[in-house]
Amino acid sequence: MSDSNETFLVTEVVLLGFPELCHLHGLLFGSFLTIYIVTILENLVITVVIRASHQLHTPMYFFLADLSVLETLYTSVTVPKLLAGLLVQAKTISFSGCLTQLFLFLSLASSECFLLATMACDRYLAICHPLRYSAIMDSRMCLHLALSAWLGGFLASFVSMALISHLSFCGPNVLNHFFCDISPLLQLSCSDTTATEILDFVAAVAVLMTSLLVIMVSYAHILAMVLRIPGGAGRWKAFSTCASHLVVVAIFYTTTI
Repeated sequence: MSDSNETFLVTEVVLLGFPELCHLHGLLFGSFLTIYIVTILENLVITVVIRASHQLHTPMYFFLADLSVLETLYTSVTVPKLLAGLLVQAKTISFSGCLTQLFLFLSLASSECFLLATMACDRYLAICHPLRYSAIMDSRMCLHLALSAWLGGFLASFVSMALISHLSFCGPNVLNHFFCDISPLLQLSCSDTTATEILDFVAAVAVLMTSLLVIMVSYAHILAMVLRIPGGAGRWKAFSTCASHLVVVAIFYTTTI
């Protein structure tokens, strides 16, 4: 049989999950379920409140609602399967399902990087160029920027997934992880994965560093502008609009990097 016909001999993947914590599966299930429900409800409330309140129909809250939707999808890609594995020991996933989960996970993570960078640019324009802000950040521009962040995230993951789809997976099929992440999956391949690993590393660094650089440059300008504002109250009022975004950025990048 030719190599092209042997590419996907593995039809399903076994997710090991947390084998060393098998005696704590009940506790883990309850903890992850609680966190997942709180995350979904929190993002749902944010989205509904922003859409329902006309006063919140501003670029800052538009991007915040978009981020809430993205966070909901991002967590929903991996957590439901994790919960199923902890509850009923459903540790298998089809190989096509594994690739789909990986693609969505990488794409949504990349999209979040780009969206956080977009939100930093929005804050930069609002604080450093307030007179031009309304003219620049109209509804069409906000929509284009949000769509670009989503599209950029999916395109960033496409090349890596295209290379992975051409690898041979002829056994074993036990993945030492609780979801289909790229590094554990490549360990199952019986092909040479060097090129795929290098390209994935370059793509990941490019997405992370590019978005982080945009955020850092934006906030450097914001900080310089805020320091010029006379009085502590004025400075705090200007910088307080960035507080929630900075918290999200800090959490996301520290856990990702």
